[in-house]
Amino acid sequence: MIPRIIPCLLLKDNSLVKTFRFSDPKYIGDPINALKIFSEKEVDELIFLDISTNSKRSGPDIKTISCLASECFMPIAYGGGIKTLEDAKKVINLGVEKVVLNSVAHINPDFVKVLSTNLGSQSIIVAMDVKKIDGCYKILINNGKNPVAKSPTIFAQEMEKMGVGELFLNSIDRDGTREGYDIKLIKELTSAVSVPVIACGGAGKLSHFKEAIQNGASAASAGSMFVFYGKFNSVLINYPDRNELESLFAGSNTL
Repeated sequence: MIPRIIPCLLLKDNSLVKTFRFSDPKYIGDPINALKIFSEKEVDELIFLDISTNSKRSGPDIKTISCLASECFMPIAYGGGIKTLEDAKKVINLGVEKVVLNSVAHINPDFVKVLSTNLGSQSIIVAMDVKKIDGCYKILINNGKNPVAKSPTIFAQEMEKMGVGELFLNSIDRDGTREGYDIKLIKELTSAVSVPVIACGGAGKLSHFKEAIQNGASAASAGSMFVFYGKFNSVLINYPDRNELESLFAGSNTL
């Protein structure tokens, strides 16, 4: 099989945006329109991450999730504002296949065990936003603002014990650069755990996907590559066709 190549779409105040190293979110358009285009292009899977900082909202944006799920004919994962088992159940019941946890998993690791026990580990993804600080990889939470004490590998191993289904490894340094994935980071994390790791941050051409997979990632995700075109970042929702992906991975042990 072709490894999963997953568009990661950022939501901010009900709009589709794209960041550069977790800063300066640029407006892309209506998420429903993007979803319909990806559906037409027969994308296998989508990840939606809500990065809104709305203090008035106490949980996930149910209205937006409902709209996305009703228009989506492929598996989707959703992250943003999920803090309780009830939150996660609501999201799953709307038709979302997987929930993505970030800051809450770092603050309360036992929450991951609660969700995996009640919903099944296959429904749980934990995101890790990683940045190199003083030569060492550090996890940052709250949209990349606050570092945590645990190293990425130690935290990943803890999440594996808690029953996480997948880890979403996002490089803050590479986000939006299209310069390629942080291969050293991918190798370091995937060698420490046996659960699948989705690599994100830095994809700019098809060969970058293959590099990530060959170096341990189970799936490769990208944002800019699927919403921008050309050196001037013109907005264009795009995705490689199946023939391109088959050709990319032909002859490799990933097929």
